[in-house]
Amino acid sequence: MKVNENYLKLEKNYLFIRIAEKIKAFQAQNPDKKIIRMGIGDVTQPLAPIVVEAMKKAADELAVKETFRGYEDSGAGYDFLRQAVSDYYKSFGTDVPASDIRINDGAKSDCGNLVDIFDDSNIILITDPAYPVYVDSNLMNGRQIVYADSSEENGFSALPSPDGYELGRKKVFPDIIYLCSPNNPTGAVYTKAQLAEWIAYAKAHDAVILFDAAYEAFIKDENLPRSIYQLEGAKEVAIELCSLSKTAGFTGVRCGYTVIPAELKTIASDGTEVSLAQLWNRREGSKFNGVSYPVQRAAEAVFTPEGQKQVRESILYYQENARIISETLTELHIPFTGGINSPYIWFKCPFGLDSWSFFDKMLHEIAVVGTPGAGFGKNGVNWFRLTAFGDRNDTTEAMQRLKSWVK
Repeated sequence: MKVNENYLKLEKNYLFIRIAEKIKAFQAQNPDKKIIRMGIGDVTQPLAPIVVEAMKKAADELAVKETFRGYEDSGAGYDFLRQAVSDYYKSFGTDVPASDIRINDGAKSDCGNLVDIFDDSNIILITDPAYPVYVDSNLMNGRQIVYADSSEENGFSALPSPDGYELGRKKVFPDIIYLCSPNNPTGAVYTKAQLAEWIAYAKAHDAVILFDAAYEAFIKDENLPRSIYQLEGAKEVAIELCSLSKTAGFTGVRCGYTVIPAELKTIASDGTEVSLAQLWNRREGSKFNGVSYPVQRAAEAVFTPEGQKQVRESILYYQENARIISETLTELHIPFTGGINSPYIWFKCPFGLDSWSFFDKMLHEIAVVGTPGAGFGKNGVNWFRLTAFGDRNDTTEAMQRLKSWVK
């Protein structure tokens, strides 16, 4: 027996496990201190009432022989939910047919699993800093990764390099490109013009874009794209991943969706045309049995007019938290991005500290927890992420602590 030694190239612990261990050690030494957690992007507002009722009703249906359901035939999700998602896209002027939509148990799963349908010789491009799953899921397969610098200088919105990217001693043009907008961790949002550059680059180099739009519902500015499919030509080069975790409080329910357009095709080594949607369907047929019926009914309720109204209340709650954090950092003259069209606030560490040193100092001196930017890549070494998903009173108290501490 031999193990996949690519796993040995990973950090010993996932970023948030390391953070949890530090918190646990601090709490053991300081049992009376109230720790305010603003690190992990978990929600605190309850599910919308319409969602809960839909899930209860669906569970009741499973208790009756006439309405009981077992496997869902297609494996891509029930038609009622796929159509609801398609109609949701139409609500902001984007045409995504139900047949292109696949229901999953959260964007993280598909984000990590989509690499299964691509050859391990593909070269991966990831913007730095980035969500760790992009990096880890490719390292697990032994793929080579190059990075596009997202930094303070370009507003943390990297654009493609027309000259290619350095890999060892050669220039390469990557085959698979990861983009996230609104970005996790930086909160930066790509403009239509910027995305158009990435689409043109993908077309010119026969690449595919994996576009993570998990936080699209937090975009306030109507001039900013909520889907890459709002751009001409995107369906020929892009797969889009979305989630209900943050927009509808489904972190503990698990449901999301991935869009793989029928137009997205490539040429196999024998010269035949291959549909990426067909490959993904085949992969899912072997490795995934779909999302439970009650969860899909709950997700369907999210996309009803009343559901949108109710989940919007939670989004507005988190956006107000983001405003409180942003105003505090502005008052303290600390540079930051995000917080307006994103639930994440990304700021430069005060006191001239690197992000892990700042994490330790903030935890031990004011008992507030965030996420060190170094966990997202080299360009995050001196930056720090806070999330707006916390309780309002905790968010306000944390910012009061931060204000007094920094001043």
